[in-house]
Amino acid sequence: MQADPMTLFLCGDVMLGRGVDQILPFPGDPALRETYVQDARDYVALAEAAGGPVPRAGFAWPWGDALAVLEETAPDLRVVNLETSVTRGGEFAPGKPVCYRMSPDNLPCLAAARPDVCALANNHVLDFGRRGLEETLDALDRAGLRRAGAGRDEREAWRPAVVTAGGRRFAVLSFGMASSGVPPGWAAAPDRPGVAFVPATAAGEAEAAERVRQAGRHGDIVVASVHWGSNWGYGVPRDQVRFAHRLVDAGADVVHGHSSHHPRPAEVYRGRLVLYGCGDLVDDYEGITGYEEYRDDLRLLYFATLEPDSGALAGLRMTPLRSRRMRLCHASDADRAWLRDVLDRVCRDFGSGVDLEPDGALALRPG
Repeated sequence: MQADPMTLFLCGDVMLGRGVDQILPFPGDPALRETYVQDARDYVALAEAAGGPVPRAGFAWPWGDALAVLEETAPDLRVVNLETSVTRGGEFAPGKPVCYRMSPDNLPCLAAARPDVCALANNHVLDFGRRGLEETLDALDRAGLRRAGAGRDEREAWRPAVVTAGGRRFAVLSFGMASSGVPPGWAAAPDRPGVAFVPATAAGEAEAAERVRQAGRHGDIVVASVHWGSNWGYGVPRDQVRFAHRLVDAGADVVHGHSSHHPRPAEVYRGRLVLYGCGDLVDDYEGITGYEEYRDDLRLLYFATLEPDSGALAGLRMTPLRSRRMRLCHASDADRAWLRDVLDRVCRDFGSGVDLEPDGALALRPG
């Protein structure tokens, strides 16, 4: 009897801190130390000025229409990049202008999307210091939310999250790089909490590739979730492409890249999916101006289908959404067409393209 293909749900940054935390049932301390904004509720006001009133609603509000899409698609594995600390304590990271935290009491918002793994190796998980990180780990553990990429020591930070679903085992590794703003000093050590950090050196990349190789020793489907690159722009640096290919050569079945605030190109390399930037999914950026050309109000849900025996990519479908009133709603026909045109153009350098399907989804067209 032939096994069924496996479907993975992947997305970019899920930023439930700051303004998003303030509209949830149990908002934490709104104090900020940013240059222009000192109160997280000001980000809610910006969103309201742009899109209309934002209700102080239930935990599911920020996900909006995404939850129905997830329910209908029923993926075997769900991986999100949780880009915030989850703490009431800790101290603002010195010299860091933008810091995110959410109240642990608001974790049911994250649980509403039923993630199987939360990737934590990013540039906001230690925004409130190592104490804040330890509280984040404890809060996720109490909520039964599996995690990877950060820990109380180096071994825990690099430990893959292993999930059994659909008759297969998945191993998810999470690691971050300085190119996305992860401070090298946040790296976990044998006696220090922190994140799984990859220096942009030959030795650092070789070690990360070896960890990927080790994770796949038992025949698992391996997802390498990487926080890398700048926030804006469609260009992908050559060293990032080289590193992605090295991860696939080491055994990664999917390279799940994030950090950019808008979607970046996707590639199929040796039959494996490489996402160079998934864009934000949930955040409080609505109403912030300056980068309108990138349409960061448009978001994507990524559904990668893998062949059951080989783990090779069988297809990638992307569901376009739009953030309005701090809630995800279905994108319009015009917005879907705009995303298709942009992604089709930027994927050409990687030998692929993007089609708009009759049901409104976008589909990756391998070269």
